[in-house]
Amino acid sequence: MSVNIGRRHAVAVLGGTAIAWPLAAWAQNDRVRRIEMLVDLPDDDPDRSILLRAFRQRLEELGKREGRDIHIVIHYPGDFSFASAQEQYLLAAKEIVRLRPDVIFAQATPGVAALGEETRTIPIVFVEVPDPIGSGFAETFARPGGNITGFTDIEVKSTGSWLQMLKEIAPQLERVAMIANPRMTPYAHFFDAASIAAATLGLELVPIAVERAGDIEREVSAIAQMPNSGLMLLPEQRGNRYRKLYINLAARNRLPAVYPDRFFVAAGGLMSYGIDRAEMFRQGASYVDRILRGERPANLPLQAVKYETVLNLKTARTIGLRVPPNLLAAADEVIE
Repeated sequence: MSVNIGRRHAVAVLGGTAIAWPLAAWAQNDRVRRIEMLVDLPDDDPDRSILLRAFRQRLEELGKREGRDIHIVIHYPGDFSFASAQEQYLLAAKEIVRLRPDVIFAQATPGVAALGEETRTIPIVFVEVPDPIGSGFAETFARPGGNITGFTDIEVKSTGSWLQMLKEIAPQLERVAMIANPRMTPYAHFFDAASIAAATLGLELVPIAVERAGDIEREVSAIAQMPNSGLMLLPEQRGNRYRKLYINLAARNRLPAVYPDRFFVAAGGLMSYGIDRAEMFRQGASYVDRILRGERPANLPLQAVKYETVLNLKTARTIGLRVPPNLLAAADEVIE
């Protein structure tokens, strides 16, 4: 949805390239400010409302009331259902830049990459990007240096924590399937670190690339045929859309599984170690507010938010696992 806010945005388009007025000039303009959001969650995803509510609430706490001070427009790349996954992000990015917002808020690596191709001037605040330096979005954590800044989600060292959790809850474990869509997440970024951790724990790491629901069912069923196997999902938004499928397959095959965020565990998954995603959206809103007040993305350092461990005791009992006391004591949240 869009509205006529009465004055043109301080962005011109010349030869297909977005050219922005200086941020200081934007900050002095007393009009309603436009925030375009590229979120990788469809309307019917229950997480979407939770995360967007956290974003809006934080902006309101900072004095930015929707309809009075800001206008938020939400885009979902899946709306371009006629296109391939990568094309969906590119089409969404083109549409967002065409609308000439004051700030863009983007969730996950593919969306940020597509937006970065379309504009070097409109400020972009990202969340849930695991490797912003390697992805070319910023020069350093302390000084991003361009028009993109934001909040990282999972660090590569988290792979060691995930594998350690699996080994603790299932001591007989021999191999772990590392699952993600390599088109949507920096797979190699995680695999190198996970390989070192797996070797230390005496585990075989089995890389599995999936792109659609049929791939997931086939690959998980195959790993389940090997005794003493487990699952480890990498952070990847399109994988989140299949959370019920992953959870059901793990339960059906009695596979211990660790996930990158609590939404999996709340839906019946075994355990997770990852970011507080709602808090990350709140922090992202804080950066959006600072940019609207005149600060430059180039000078806003990249940051990470706190991690949390979540366990589902009912799921553990269902698949015949006992949660060891040390893992239980380390949990930030336990679902009975």
